[in-house]
Amino acid sequence: MSENTPPAIPVPDYKPVERFWPYVDLPEQPTPEELASLHPELAEALFGTPKLPFSISLEFSPFDGADYDRALEMARAAADYRELGAGAALRHRARFYPENVLALRDLFELVGRFDSTDVLVDDKPVPYARELWLPLVWMLIR
Repeated sequence: MSENTPPAIPVPDYKPVERFWPYVDLPEQPTPEELASLHPELAEALFGTPKLPFSISLEFSPFDGADYDRALEMARAAADYRELGAGAALRHRARFYPENVLALRDLFELVGRFDSTDVLVDDKPVPYARELWLPLVWMLIR
């Protein structure tokens, strides 16, 4: 061995993976399903206010009773239905447009008796939504 001979380097039996992030295959842009499942307030903050017509949404928690299954069925039949949260924090949100005012009233008759039910006008809590906005919308019933 001469002075110019490089030292022997042990060669490993395997080649290490050169990944630094475990999720390399993630797309750079969210899928349409991921965008649709965003909370409305987060979607508005990220992408601005969408151009939607006037709407009233009912947001309610699960409750005990025979009317719960019927309320879920009516909420899922709304123009837009989402489940927010999970477990004990689960909330159901159903959006109704003026042409579906009868369905809105029918669902409110089931879930409106609970204090945890929120009425949202264009996805925002508005003062006197129960006492003023809902009766004004029910005037559309003919």
